[in-house]
Amino acid sequence: MAKSISIKKAQRRNAVKRALNKARRTRLKNALKKFYAAENKAELLKEVQSIVDKSAKHRIIHKNKASRIKSRLFRLVNQPSA
Repeated sequence: MAKSISIKKAQRRNAVKRALNKARRTRLKNALKKFYAAENKAELLKEVQSIVDKSAKHRIIHKNKASRIKSRLFRLVNQPSA
């Protein structure tokens, strides 16, 4: 068990960070699932794009992964209906 005051403080900070990161990761995953399941994807595009950008900003995902996700979302919305 940690004895140092600074280590205990670090553990508290880590617990808070871990909870925030988990919530952000869950929000991102749920938004993507909702987008892929939706009939009208164009309506959700802006909201999902914002969540992806915020996840990259908070380093939940890498910025290149965020770019790749957004590219795929735009491709789905803009593909011609066949």
